[in-house]
Amino acid sequence: MNQPQQPNVKLINSAEYRENYANSVQVRVSVWDFFLVFGTLQQQSETEVEISNFQGIYVSPQQAKALLSILQQNVAQYENAFGGITLDPRMTPAGPIH
Repeated sequence: MNQPQQPNVKLINSAEYRENYANSVQVRVSVWDFFLVFGTLQQQSETEVEISNFQGIYVSPQQAKALLSILQQNVAQYENAFGGITLDPRMTPAGPIH
């Protein structure tokens, strides 16, 4: 079976395009879409973290899966070039994710 040929892609930034830094991403899932909420996390004290959310983006399940794939590829390339990335175990969800 032949693979469809990739179209030529032209990237254009709209007038509303902005770049921001996020060190927090929350994900909410429904049957129709994934909702990614980006923000900045600041440690207020040893036991308190404050997250200021600034952007929410809805993506289709298909786009979420494509994003997962491209992020996996890019994280693997980053770790090959710069070494492994470790996560703070305190920031890992302890229970079920809803």
